[in-house]
Amino acid sequence: MTAIEIPAAVQTFIEATNRGDAEAFAAAFTHDAYLDDWGRVYRGRDGVRAWDRTDNIGVQAHFELNAIEPGPASYTSSHTSSHTCVATLTVTGNGHNGTGAMTFGLRDGLIASLRITP
Repeated sequence: MTAIEIPAAVQTFIEATNRGDAEAFAAAFTHDAYLDDWGRVYRGRDGVRAWDRTDNIGVQAHFELNAIEPGPASYTSSHTSSHTCVATLTVTGNGHNGTGAMTFGLRDGLIASLRITP
């Protein structure tokens, strides 16, 4: 795959996490966002905030972007996205640590869906 320019919402997702800014983090998502973290599903900005408290900023997560590529053409979810991208991130902090892919569905300049899979 070919690397792409990092979408602004994904950049905000990373930067807000790294500086511990929960409001900016949640604002990077659409109001009807869908977040799937290894099968644990969260919906809407309230769901995103809940995940953020337990699995992200709440455990002092820090992201390092390793690569970003166009997402799969066959990507589908209950929230239609304008386009997708796959970011490979290294995560450190007091929760999950490791490197893996996150698939972002983007709509209207915001994150409409996020899938984190093993």
